[in-house]
Amino acid sequence: MIGFFIALISGALMSVQGVFNTQVTKSSTIWTANAFVQFTALLVCLGAWLFTDRSSPTQVFQVQPKYMLLGGAIGAFITYTVIKSMDSLGPAKAVMLIVVAQLAVAYLIELFGWFGVEKQPWEWRKALGMAVAIAGIVIFKWK
Repeated sequence: MIGFFIALISGALMSVQGVFNTQVTKSSTIWTANAFVQFTALLVCLGAWLFTDRSSPTQVFQVQPKYMLLGGAIGAFITYTVIKSMDSLGPAKAVMLIVVAQLAVAYLIELFGWFGVEKQPWEWRKALGMAVAIAGIVIFKWK
């Protein structure tokens, strides 16, 4: 049950962060704002590490395969695309499309067992859930 609440908090924080980042971009440039976002995230992570963990930071380089270390670089492009989509579509439409894209890609990752994730069987109910989410976007955008 705790995972459920953490996921809800994560979704809420992503929406708020996207709005904040979009507003910061209006006072600077998108890459300057993105760099500031990533830098402040680094500071928070370093502070959390200092107060909670203190394990060797070099352990991260033991991960296999090495391409898994690209998460931070992907994060920079996530921040960029969230800012651009919120700026052009508004927060609600952008987040709806972002979430459906996340769901679709996550389901494909599970179906094919990509990136070391345990492969899951095809389920019609999950495909139907995806169709309902897409229908929700159509209804939301309907004028």
